[in-house]
Amino acid sequence: MDSDEFEIWPDNWLPVEVFISMGTQWRTGMNGATGLDYGVLPDVMSLRCVPKKDRRELFDWIRLMEGEALSQMRESK
Repeated sequence: MDSDEFEIWPDNWLPVEVFISMGTQWRTGMNGATGLDYGVLPDVMSLRCVPKKDRRELFDWIRLMEGEALSQMRESK
């Protein structure tokens, strides 16, 4: 497998898809990204047809990926 390729388990596909859809929704400050703009997250979830009953758990997954992405961004500075 190429180093730029990775496998996504089926159970994780929707959280990854929503996270990628939020890719242009980073809030930034003087030191770079500070987090995602959660104000648009309900619209993104709706556009991705996430059932309302699943949105709370999906939000936890988004926050987990956001935290890791922020760590990676800080490390690369």
